[in-house]
Amino acid sequence: MTSHLKSIAVYCGHQMGANPQYARDATKIGKFLADNQIRMVFGGGDVGLMGTVATAAIENGGHIIGVSTNNVIEKQEPVHDGIDIKIVDGVNERKQKMFELSDAFIILPGGIGTLNELTDIMTMQQIGESNKPLFFLNTAGFWIPFVRLFIHMHDCGFIESVHDYNIHGAATPSDLFDQILNYNN
Repeated sequence: MTSHLKSIAVYCGHQMGANPQYARDATKIGKFLADNQIRMVFGGGDVGLMGTVATAAIENGGHIIGVSTNNVIEKQEPVHDGIDIKIVDGVNERKQKMFELSDAFIILPGGIGTLNELTDIMTMQQIGESNKPLFFLNTAGFWIPFVRLFIHMHDCGFIESVHDYNIHGAATPSDLFDQILNYNN
């Protein structure tokens, strides 16, 4: 089966995280994208989970575009070899370029940057600027606290309708792959 989604951004940590399953699942994501000829867009770094997912995509013949800034490259994220790299002026421009280059977003475990990227997309969905889907991979229950917070915000009256969001979640890579391959909007 061929996905209707031709370009997917992967948001994930520039650290490896404490659970080795994070890296195993990131590797599966990179391989899946390459095997299904889905272009991968990511932060461009050769560190942490983002380096892991990019390496897997490269090793399996994928097309990868990295988007970064000179400041990020100099301070913490050397550019991954074997990718097309686009250098932009700042973090907000980086997020905008990744958004423009992508039909959808895969959210893996990560830190504040990952949280910032995904909440920007959610905000755009909430106000009707985007309906591009978010696919969460809930490796080892990583996203459960976020889901609880989302439900809590709804229950407290700060999120009017959960139907404003195009969000999909899976506990395993294979379930996530099925969702992506069967996605039709």
